[in-house]
Amino acid sequence: MAIDESIAFRPVRIAVLTVSDTRTLADDRSGDRLVERLTGAGHELAGRAVVRDDAETIVSRLHGWIDDPEIDVILTTGGTGVTGRDVTPEALARVWDKEIPGFGELFRWLSYQSIGTSTIQSRATAGVARGTYIFALPGSTGAVTDAWDGILASQLDVRHKPCNFVELMPRLTER
Repeated sequence: MAIDESIAFRPVRIAVLTVSDTRTLADDRSGDRLVERLTGAGHELAGRAVVRDDAETIVSRLHGWIDDPEIDVILTTGGTGVTGRDVTPEALARVWDKEIPGFGELFRWLSYQSIGTSTIQSRATAGVARGTYIFALPGSTGAVTDAWDGILASQLDVRHKPCNFVELMPRLTER
């Protein structure tokens, strides 16, 4: 697992969606952390929004961004727990063509290093919808940091070897 410096870095266009009934852009610390991480890595912030914990609202926002050719990846934060209002994984399942089960598994393994068995309460997940990657992260700053630093920073870097999500982007919609 290494960065191949002979390959040119390719910025990815990433949208950040915070799912919350209480947060706004003014106090969205987890969304801020993701924006800080992705822009610090050289990627482009392609969109940002906060929506309430409502499956229809989440699905509507996701469809708009999935169909936007200027967005390659959507990172959501919030709504991945087990309470009645946590519906982000269900919303994603309504839009994606393929699930990426290893993402949630790896996220919980990484998260276990920080928060122990409490990680079992996370339903972090990921998938691909019409050529756009979607990653659903928990709403805490610690969780988004773990996900970015431990998984997304390398998988969204075309130079990461032996493989990465970026090199697959041109083939995501092939049949």
